[in-house]
Amino acid sequence: MAPADAPVPPAPGGAGEPRRSLTPAEYAEYERLRRAAAVKHRRLRRAGATILLVVTLVFAPLAVVAAWVHDTVGDTDRYVQTVTPLAHEPAVQNAVIDRLTKRVVDNIDLNAVTAALTDALRKSGAPPRVVDNSTVLTGPLRGAVTDVVHRVVKRVITSDVFEEVWVTANRRAQTALMNVLTGNQKGAVRAQGDTVQLDIGVVVDQVKHELEKAGFRKASVIPAPDRSITLFRTEKLSKAQDAMRLLDIVGVWLPVVTIVLAALTVWTAPSHRLTLQVTAIGVGVMMIVLLIALAVARRVYLGSVPPTTLPPDAAAVIYDTLVRFLRDSARTLLVVAVITALAAYLYGPGRAARGVRTLAGRSTTAAGEALGRAGVHTGTAGHWLDAHRKWTTGVVIAAGALALVLWNHPTVAVVALVLCVVLAVLILLAVLASATGPAESAGSGGVRPATS
Repeated sequence: MAPADAPVPPAPGGAGEPRRSLTPAEYAEYERLRRAAAVKHRRLRRAGATILLVVTLVFAPLAVVAAWVHDTVGDTDRYVQTVTPLAHEPAVQNAVIDRLTKRVVDNIDLNAVTAALTDALRKSGAPPRVVDNSTVLTGPLRGAVTDVVHRVVKRVITSDVFEEVWVTANRRAQTALMNVLTGNQKGAVRAQGDTVQLDIGVVVDQVKHELEKAGFRKASVIPAPDRSITLFRTEKLSKAQDAMRLLDIVGVWLPVVTIVLAALTVWTAPSHRLTLQVTAIGVGVMMIVLLIALAVARRVYLGSVPPTTLPPDAAAVIYDTLVRFLRDSARTLLVVAVITALAAYLYGPGRAARGVRTLAGRSTTAAGEALGRAGVHTGTAGHWLDAHRKWTTGVVIAAGALALVLWNHPTVAVVALVLCVVLAVLILLAVLASATGPAESAGSGGVRPATS
């Protein structure tokens, strides 16, 4: 019940006037208005946090894709690291070998060779039966030529020459992926209409040189249009290019904006811990959605590439190689989200959370007391750590989060490493805070603070 003599401040301009007391009815009305204002304020904060949360969850997968596009294209080493494994993939090598072999053999006029042989036999006076049967040599001759060409091409593709040429060409064509996304017609990988093509001109030149050394003079006439392999074929390439152009423009800022929005979401909400947990769970769900989208896109891509254009196994390897860093980033962020949600829960009032905290506290206290009995005392430093546990814990966790943010392309292994380091430091600080030793004597002027 409100006191009958509850004072109120004097009216403006009446500093010298005496204060008067609120009546019980006036005090009750004051409390009602104050509670109503507090409820309205909390509702506004919840509404604002909800809007920020929705925007954050929408931006989260887009930020991951945008960062992947920007980093993969803008970083030469990152781009080469992305495409280099394709040179070692047997499926890709076999596809290139078969394609080059077919094109070389198709450009050799075996019918003209057979006709020349028939004409030579006729002029040399060979029996008519031999002359007539020479026309059926086209098939066996094609098979023999195909075997020889296949061996030569395979020797080139499976040697270090192909790997060196592949890496060099992709390092020089560091902007190849951007060419696909923007429709630029330069580089080894480029867009042509509704297709994405790989220019293997340098490899073709090497194969032609080897074939000419083997005696195939016709190898030098391989036409220029046959110097490329179609990787993708889709009618929606232009739409994807428009979307990727936008993602590349915001590739630098969208991840930063997303992190800021997530922080504002937690700061705006009345319950910071619960909101942090919900935000982390939401981001984790969005990463799962992104991984599912990548799996669906893989099936769509494999279904859109005819086997005559690219073998299914080679198409699958190419797709998996190109998006592997994007997939790794989504998995890494998923793990970070799970760890964050779990940490937010462990700081909550749940029974399991209280049990974990109690067990951890007893364990570190026992370890600290064991150090004290062994003669290892932290003294004043230990008292300070014990009195500032919340601050030291927050600093260590913030340092771990900052390390992940500043780490260049963190992986799940990096997240696990940072988590282990953070936990080890927290455990060490807790043990040191419990190893303060006996209280200092009053004569020495020291006083041991009470522990909570």
